[in-house]
Amino acid sequence: MIRRLVSECAGTAFLLAIVIGSGIMGERLAGGNVAIALLGNTIATGAGLVVLIHMFGPVSGAHFNPAVTLAFLLRRDIGRPAAAGYVAAQLVGAVLGVWVAHAMFAEPLWQVSTKLRPGPAQGFAECVATFGLLGTILGTQRARPDFTPVAVGLYITAAYWFTASTSFANPAVTIARSLSDSFAGIAPASVPLFIGGQLLGMLAALGFFAWLFKEDRPQ
Repeated sequence: MIRRLVSECAGTAFLLAIVIGSGIMGERLAGGNVAIALLGNTIATGAGLVVLIHMFGPVSGAHFNPAVTLAFLLRRDIGRPAAAGYVAAQLVGAVLGVWVAHAMFAEPLWQVSTKLRPGPAQGFAECVATFGLLGTILGTQRARPDFTPVAVGLYITAAYWFTASTSFANPAVTIARSLSDSFAGIAPASVPLFIGGQLLGMLAALGFFAWLFKEDRPQ
């Protein structure tokens, strides 16, 4: 269990270092072109996810996401003590990853984002993004588990661009990004809206895909 918790913490830290670091780098190099900055942020995050899931998946399952862990708990694929430990490890790792990114770019370690992402459309976008992420995981785990890391990376790459919120789809990521006043940041006032959308999307995905993937029983 200790190795599993360390795996979740380290994997989530790497994920946030990639998200925040690539956002800072993209913004510095894009010369004010937000589309180019977002493209750099997108490619790094999607590619990084594929590698991180391959790295840490054999140890902990590579959740890196409280919404994923809660979904597995509701499906009884993980016990309550382990799920609580996973979520705590993910939150700690996410904050550490933000600080690592800040340190690499000589930014102040402690920051609070001022980037508001308000409005019901943003919350709905997070609901859609998380619904799709859970569908990707559940679908590939059922049919082609070896493809899951690539599928998740590709889905997040796409969701950065087709969702209005740029697809956080992760409560730990959302909380940690509120501690970075950078390109990838989110103001603390917008965090509850995003997390609410993510949890609704997770619950909707559990219900829909449980029905969709239900095996036909013999009469």
